[in-house]
Parts: sequence; C-alpha cells; structure tokens
Amino acid sequence: MAITLSELQQQLLGTFFEESQEGLDHLESGLLSLEGTAADAHVIDEIFRAAHSLKGGAGTFGFVGLTELAHEMETVLDRVRSGKQQVNPTLSALLLAGVDGLRSMLGDIHQGLPGEGSAFRPLIENLRATAHVVPPTAVPSPPPQSVSAALTEAPVVVWNINLRAAASILSSGNEPLRLFRELATMGELKVVADASGVPPLSSLEAETCYLAWTLTLQGNVRREQIEEVFAWVSDECTLEISQGAVAENSPPIGKLSASTPTAERLPAAVRAVEKENARSSDEPLESIRVSVGKVDQLMNMVGELVITQSMLGELDDDGPIDRARLARIREGLGLLARNTRSLQDSVMRLRSIPVSLVFARFPRLVHDTSRLLEKKVELRLNGQTTEVDKTVLEKLSDPLVHLVRNSLDHGLEGPAERLASGKPETGTLDLRAYHRGGDIILEVQDDGRGLSRERILEKARRIGLVAEGVELDDAAVYDLIFAPGFSTAAAVTDLSGRGVGMDVVRRNIRGLGGDVSISTVFGQGTKVSLRVPLTLAIIDGQLVRLGNHSYVVPLLSIVESIQMDTKHLMRIDGKVLAYRLRDEVVRVVDLANVLGMPTLTGGLSDRLMVVVESDGEKIGLLVDELLAQQQVVVKSLETNFDRVEGLSGATVLGDGQIAFILDVVGLGRLARASAPRLSLVAA
Repeated sequence: MAITLSELQQQLLGTFFEESQEGLDHLESGLLSLEGTAADAHVIDEIFRAAHSLKGGAGTFGFVGLTELAHEMETVLDRVRSGKQQVNPTLSALLLAGVDGLRSMLGDIHQGLPGEGSAFRPLIENLRATAHVVPPTAVPSPPPQSVSAALTEAPVVVWNINLRAAASILSSGNEPLRLFRELATMGELKVVADASGVPPLSSLEAETCYLAWTLTLQGNVRREQIEEVFAWVSDECTLEISQGAVAENSPPIGKLSASTPTAERLPAAVRAVEKENARSSDEPLESIRVSVGKVDQLMNMVGELVITQSMLGELDDDGPIDRARLARIREGLGLLARNTRSLQDSVMRLRSIPVSLVFARFPRLVHDTSRLLEKKVELRLNGQTTEVDKTVLEKLSDPLVHLVRNSLDHGLEGPAERLASGKPETGTLDLRAYHRGGDIILEVQDDGRGLSRERILEKARRIGLVAEGVELDDAAVYDLIFAPGFSTAAAVTDLSGRGVGMDVVRRNIRGLGGDVSISTVFGQGTKVSLRVPLTLAIIDGQLVRLGNHSYVVPLLSIVESIQMDTKHLMRIDGKVLAYRLRDEVVRVVDLANVLGMPTLTGGLSDRLMVVVESDGEKIGLLVDELLAQQQVVVKSLETNFDRVEGLSGATVLGDGQIAFILDVVGLGRLARASAPRLSLVAA
C-alpha cells in the first residue's frame, strides 16, 4: 500500500524529534565538559555540529523559532571554534540556557503547540550581543541565575487553581501549605479555603484533611510549572487549573523579596532547569534504540520457528499415525513450545534499555544546583550501560532526583566547611548502577556530612517515634528517616528538609517490588541504595546442582568455588557453621536446609562450596555439583507468585526445565538472622 504524504511527514517528524533530543543531549554534555578546562577543539566541533544539524532539521520543517535560536548558538560556537571567543562560566551559562530554550520549544512543537520562540527573544538577543552581531550595549546582560527560566520572560498570566485534597494526604506526610508556599515564590498568590467539609469538633480526626482551596496565582508562570508543584501529590488530590486573562502592560511580579533567605530563593530556578532538562525523559518512551545483536538473536529465533514449522508440515498428511509418527509429532510440538518461549524472551529483551537514559539528566541538575547553593561538586557516573526493563526505568527518575537533591542540599558541605574539616573543597557525588542477582542496584553516595545518629534518635524520641529508654541498633535508627514527616534538617527549604520525600521514595521503590537502604558514617558521607527487580534482565549465571534440581548463582557474585575440607570447618558459639578460608573465616550456608531440598551427596566432605559476596561479607553456599555457565533470562517470581527470601527469580533452561536464581543478598540476610553480631574473623 502506498504511503500518504501525511504519513510520510509524521514518520519524518518522529525521526526529527528523536534526533533532535539526542543532539540536545550531546550539546548539553559537551558544554558541561568544557567548564573549568581549556576549550577542546574536538568537543567544540562536536557541539557546533549538533547545533548546526538541529538548525538544519528545524529549517526543513519550517520551525522558525528553533531555527533562529539554534543559528545564534551556532554563531557563538563558531567564534569559540575559531578562537575569537573564550569559554567562561558566563558564556557557558548562556549557551546552556540556549539548550533549555531549544528543548522547551521542541517539547511545545511535539505537543502540537506553535513553538514560535517569542518567549525566548531576550535570550536570542543576548546571544547576538555575545557574538557582536549588534552592539552589546543595546541589550541588557544576562542575569546571574544562569537558568533558562531566568533568561526568558513569559506574559503575566492569571491562573485559577481548584484543589481538593484526599482525606489521607496529611497522614502520608504531604502538607498542602508547603505547596502554597512554593506557588507564592512564583508570583502573587491568593488562597481561599473551603471549610464546608469540616465535621463537628467531636468527630474531627487530626490526621484527616477536610478542606478544599481556591487559589489565584498571577505572575510570569507557565502551566507546566504549576503542575510540577503538585506532581508529588497528584494521586492524593483532585486538581483543576484554568487560565484567566493575561495582564497586559503589567510589570513583572517579584517572586520573593530581597530579604528572603537564599535557600528559599533556589527552588523555582532549580525546578525550571529540571523541567526543561527532563521534559522529554519524564514522558513514556515512544521508541527505543535496539542493538544489532538483539535483532540478530530475534531473527535466529524466527529461523528456528521456520525449521520447526517445516518439520511439522511434513507430518501434515493422511498417513497413519503409528508410534514413530506420534513420537515425531510430540518432538515437533516440544520444539515449537521451546522456540515460542525463546522468541517471547527475545522480543521482551528488546525492552531492556540502559540506565544512561536516566543518568543523563543529572550532570545538568548537579551543575546548576551546586552553583545556586554555592558549592563545588564533582559528579561521577558508573554503570551507565547497565540495562533494565523500560517500564521500571521510567519510574526510577523521580526517586533518584529526590536523593540527589538531598545530597546536594544537606549532605555535601560548602567549600569553607569542607576545608575546615580537612576535606577537599570539592565534594563528590557518585551515581552507580549494577546487577546483583535478579535485581538492579542504584546507589547515590556523597562524601559529605553523613547522618548524625544522635540527632536522628533525639528527633525520633521528641516526636514519639521511639519511646524513652528504648535502644535501637544503627540500622534501625537510620531507618527512621523513612518515617512520614521525619526530617533533621536545620533549615527547611523547598529543595529538601520538609520530611516529605524519603518516605515517598521508599513507597515508590517498594511499589516496584524493591527496597531502599542507607549506610552512613558521620562526617564522612552517606550512601543510599535502591534495589529494584529486573523482571526481564539478562545475567551471566553459574548453574549448580542441589539434589535433583538446578539453581543459578549470578556469576558476578561469585568469588571462588572450592572442594570442602572438613578440617577447616568449625562452629562459632555452637550454632554458626563457618569455614576457615586462608586468612579469614567464611560463614557457611547449607542450601539444602535453607531451601528445604534433599541432597544426593553424603557428608560435608562430598560437597562443594561456592563463595559469594553478600552485602560486603563473604558467605559459602554448599552445593552438590557445579554445572555450566550460561546467560539466563530472569523471570520475576512476584508476577505469578510472590517474593521468596533467598530467591530472586527463575529462568527457563535450554532443555525446558525451570531453574531458580539464588539471591545471594537474601541468603546472607537469612544466615545472619540467627547471629547478626558474630564477628567472623580468623584468629
């Protein structure tokens, strides 16, 4: 069937949007890499080509605003490339604001809006002034905030907002007044409360919200900014936003007075950067790139199906069904079933995408937020090629943003404080992703102040979370920060510190079937680890036999495998089985006892021990036999059954048998449950 012109245009537009988003990502990362270093000619060329390509594509489709802004950025970059312009923080901030402008217009066009770029006229003029196209004195210099929202002026608009909160909004740790305070930073806000739903005093419950509100906001505000304020409570309220009249000839409304503390002036600018930078990544991915290897594997599976179909086709005649013919039919049906499952697995693997799609937003976020907070921060990204299912990855963005904000605002110190405590003035913030068993682990770690055990416990006792005289171990104390409304922040800001966030992070991660844990050393830093299941992950595994069943041990968790020597076995405190492995003592886990499975071998001397790493401790797993190593497709137990401690998932082997995948972290947790405080160190 011939393709129509409109269909062809839609296909070309889709390609343009995808390539433009990639170009903007390259442009932004290139600009960030230039700061603080000498201008690298290769990087400058890459940035220039990205701007030039975007301008060409926009011109092809007649997107005037995009073309004009990209052209002015290209002109400035050409001067940098020719050595006529030096890269400095002011120029970098201006070009990054240009990236925000391009991304904003591209998002508007993608949503069917004009995307004319009139709101970015001051930015375009600033770029022209920088390139000396017009005299610099004819255009005011860019404000110092270095964010796109500060460089663009939208019309003064009146917004009417009707908000009815769910009765449970207060008990979940969310506070409507916090939302109103944030709206007040955007312009002139009027709030009228509807108290008609408040019951008599005798029936009133303290943690139940009975109010509704009508709000009027006037200022240089876009609808997206208002929606961003309510994003965290979208499932706990009914929200209606409508636009009133545009206030013509109105002077810009001051967002906050000059006497407002610096911390209270930050969030509007930070959220503007985040909104423009993550606009496309927050939306569900409409398309994903697939490696050639995955496509080749898919084609191989299709080839196997064709062979099986031919095999069964030869049996499709009127001949008698004797014993030999029946055996061939059964064999063909078995092959068909296995190949169909393999084909399904291959197709689902196409949904696995790298976490770099989420990590890519953080260099800009850290760059702008650290400048606004007047802190020096080095962001380090590791494990960006780690793959996770698309639906899981899309839900990780907001929790990670919350954790990064907390590290920047409360974890990392300012340069003076770091120098006074003997640290380098530049703090480090690490984002990592890696596979562990059937899960993906994402870590946010800083080398900042760390959590104060005493302050957390004191606050918990003060608000009644912990009774007087009750002692908790470190893990239980640090777990208190996940309680709704709990915060030890000395100053409340809209970035963090209101006690709304960590409980939401844990709730969202647990909604994915995962969990959150914290490790911290006061004065040295904090690490928050997110564990989420890889429902469709591919891992390298070591097959082991226990009785008549096969199990998979994630290959990355294995340290070594040894033949048991009973003379090195011992009992600690009469109950913990341990093994002296050279200069250390390893806790031993008898999988047959833990999993309730029989073993076919005799005594311990006939068993093999697979030494694995579990939460920083080595443990030995007793098995009957080591089998082959192979890649396995992880199938989630939660989907059809429930989460089982010690098992992270299951897989289908080449012969059609099901093998459970061992969760070495869970097994270590089970082993430590009976004696968590034993020190397993060789004498």
